[in-house]
Amino acid sequence: MAITSANQLELLQTAEAVAREKMIDPGLVIEAMEESLARAAKSRYGAEMDIRVSIDRKTGRATFTRVRTVVEEELLENYQAEFTVEQAKQYMENPEVGQQYIEEVPPVEMGRIAAQSAKQVILQKVREAERDRQYEEFKDRAGTIINGLVKREEYGNVIVDIGRGEAVLRRNEKIGRESYRPNDRIRVYIKEVRREQRGPQIFLSRTAPEFMAELFKMEVPEIYDGIIEIKAVARDPGSRAKIAVISYDGSIDPVGACVGMRGSRVQAVVNELQGEKIDIIPWNEDQPTFLVNALQPAEVTKVVLDEEAGKIVVVVPDEQLSLAIGRRGQNVRLASQLTSLDIDIMTEEEESKRRQAEFEVRTKLFIDSLDLDEFFAQLLVSEGFTSLEEVAYVELDELLVIDGVDEATAGELQARARDVIEAENTRAMARARELGVEDSLVNFEGLTPQMIEALADDGVKTLEDFATCADWELAGGWTTVEGERVKDDGVLEKFDVDLAEAQNMVMTARIMLGWVDPEELLDEEAEVSEDDAEQVLSLIHI
Repeated sequence: MAITSANQLELLQTAEAVAREKMIDPGLVIEAMEESLARAAKSRYGAEMDIRVSIDRKTGRATFTRVRTVVEEELLENYQAEFTVEQAKQYMENPEVGQQYIEEVPPVEMGRIAAQSAKQVILQKVREAERDRQYEEFKDRAGTIINGLVKREEYGNVIVDIGRGEAVLRRNEKIGRESYRPNDRIRVYIKEVRREQRGPQIFLSRTAPEFMAELFKMEVPEIYDGIIEIKAVARDPGSRAKIAVISYDGSIDPVGACVGMRGSRVQAVVNELQGEKIDIIPWNEDQPTFLVNALQPAEVTKVVLDEEAGKIVVVVPDEQLSLAIGRRGQNVRLASQLTSLDIDIMTEEEESKRRQAEFEVRTKLFIDSLDLDEFFAQLLVSEGFTSLEEVAYVELDELLVIDGVDEATAGELQARARDVIEAENTRAMARARELGVEDSLVNFEGLTPQMIEALADDGVKTLEDFATCADWELAGGWTTVEGERVKDDGVLEKFDVDLAEAQNMVMTARIMLGWVDPEELLDEEAEVSEDDAEQVLSLIHI
């Protein structure tokens, strides 16, 4: 069938019908038709020819043209689509490189194979346009809740009709034992929207913590208005959850507002989440206080925070241990997620044993090093002294507050402590020299003889070796392996060197060696500060 024998307006009518059905621009459908007709024409006239088709947007008439481009003689490759200046003189007046010669060719007879090929091209183009439309529509809706209709289930994943497209709710994003039948209405959270060549582009979730936060935002007007803010959410989907809230209006109780009259507000969220129990906790900037709230309903006796390690030790009464941990560790796990801290829980008895062990270790240190009797050593430990350095270099007045210690005794204690430290420094430096430590590292400011010895044991013997170290190799750090935080011991960690100090020392070494230009560092810091300022300004505008 020749294209001219068909009703010319039929092309436009078909394009408009497809565009309405798929909710895309009719021009995109016509462009797909033009491409498909051009491909069919190439199969008739030759694949090397540059055949183009133009469909009139008003009449529907399809015009087939052959395009040949004028190129330089040495660049001539395709004789069907290109020709030289000399060859072009037969068809054009004063031809120049880059010009095109366009001539109309007869329309083609579209056989069965050509028609099928054209159909595939049109369907592919329409599908791509539909996916682009869907992406553009939903890309800014990520992080919001949407109502959808269950279409089908594939391998545990639920395909959801969201009005103008389909989205997928993966099996690991469903709550517990949820099951859905076709045409069931479902409320979901748009977790991610990304451009994909094939398959779904919109990914949904019902287990995301943000889903719960958005549900509370819908149920609690104070959250929507910004009077109350949700600071953190931790969920064990389908079982239990903890949510931390803060009120910016002193007259409004954030917990009470979220609970609602007779629990109506929180109950609405619970019903949507298949009976998931929710603990609403007041937020507090003081981490220990916030943690005590997060561990409810368990009572906490004492909290010991290790900010450098990001760990916290919680002491609870013996009878409260199981309650604090929760069933299968649920309570402490959710509290850990809520506070972003590693939590160690111990009973009062265990904590007492730990403190007693530390007391005995420090007492023995003073007995062995300072040649003191047990009573006097215990007296020092009970006054808060934990190391020889503290005794040696503390102000004399701090020693005089101890009962039975006069100036002479205090002076003797400090002299003994300094002698022990100097002897240890001499021993450590001698061993470091034996291991091959060079003067460049010995003379580096900020490293004690014990530190130099530890570095030498680890193979760091020159300033160059030291400059190649990473900050976490020196100060230690935490890494996540298979979902669990694992401690990486640093070479200088036992000397209380933190990450900031380690980074500063390594950078100083690199500057001394000429590896880093200090002016460039200053420029980078200035850029960072400018970026920070811009962020602050943007927040102010928001």
